[in-house]
Amino acid sequence: GAHAQELGLKRVALFTDRRLRDGPHVAKVLASLRTAGVDVVVYDEVDIEPTDASFQNASRFAAETRVDGYVSVGGGSVMDTCKAANLYASHPASFMTYVNAPIGEGKRVPGPVKPHIACPTTSGTGSETTGIAIFTLAALNAKTGIISRRLIPTIALVDPDVTASLPPMAIASTGFDCMSHSLEAMTARAYPRRLNPAKGAARPVSQGANPFSDLLATEALKITGQFLERAVADASDDEARSEMMYAAMLSGIAFNASGCHLPHGLSYAVSGLAKDWHVAGYPPGKSLVPHGMAVVLNNPSVWRHTAPAHPARHLHCAQCLGAGIGDATPADAGEVLAGRVIGMMKATGMPNGLSALGLGEGQIDALATGAEPQYRVIRNAPVDVGRDDIKSLFRAALRYW
Repeated sequence: GAHAQELGLKRVALFTDRRLRDGPHVAKVLASLRTAGVDVVVYDEVDIEPTDASFQNASRFAAETRVDGYVSVGGGSVMDTCKAANLYASHPASFMTYVNAPIGEGKRVPGPVKPHIACPTTSGTGSETTGIAIFTLAALNAKTGIISRRLIPTIALVDPDVTASLPPMAIASTGFDCMSHSLEAMTARAYPRRLNPAKGAARPVSQGANPFSDLLATEALKITGQFLERAVADASDDEARSEMMYAAMLSGIAFNASGCHLPHGLSYAVSGLAKDWHVAGYPPGKSLVPHGMAVVLNNPSVWRHTAPAHPARHLHCAQCLGAGIGDATPADAGEVLAGRVIGMMKATGMPNGLSALGLGEGQIDALATGAEPQYRVIRNAPVDVGRDDIKSLFRAALRYW
């Protein structure tokens, strides 16, 4: 409430989802806002793993309620939906106008959006620190998104206590999203190699691996390697869950500055093609692959492929996560990092590769087709990747142990 008051907000839209709507976190935020004299209208129709339709529904709500600011209480899906609603209510346009090219028009956001106070309730997406909003485009059955500096929340209120009630698979999935953000930030194409002819404000948000993102990603990886498995195993481990909340914030800032690459670029096709997949702790009756799960399932195959481009960075990442690198040579880098990630997957109950989701050789072509439009992230990889490489990466991700 005090933050909304300081921003001069009189009427805000509070975005959350139906599972959180009647819970203590939303109640606490509502009470704080009302105590500060801020009028609140609640939107709880956010979809977990949002779609273009759910983004548009939220945008219509935002436009009709005529608020002067936004508050989001939830995970990445809630925060991303709030960003999109704020954008389209502030700068109305056809939906594909701001969606990343080549899927959408990729137009720049023309001006400021309204203030957004983000209150994350998960420890992984880092969406409270980024200008990115991700959704599934139904027409392609694949994920894409909107990216702009304008979408970065005005204020992020990060409270680790909110993760105490999260189920283990939600902690694991979001935690692996955090881990992959940092790994991808560290191993992305280095910023001097990026071809960015745009100048000034027209330059993209993400600039490739750089000294700033390296520092944050390194610390986030050390925390994740030490605390993720503990956070998943024990709901009462306050230290582990607090540290993972911190790591998520650090990795969000890191990848917003550097950009993600192959694990995220490949994950969107996985999320779109997997059918009849249900995870404990997520909405019952709805088939979905949690975002972080789709991302980590591609991790080991990617690191084995990209390590030759910069083995020292891959070994550094493995060491940060807790792997013993001993006498490892540059030729061992991919296997050492992949091995550590696989060990963490086993320890937290992740599926054994894409085949566990019902995907197999018969879906490799469709997976590659779904991934190819994600050139915005794929071209940020440290190596050039074509369709045959993408197919090989998916094939290598079918089973790990």
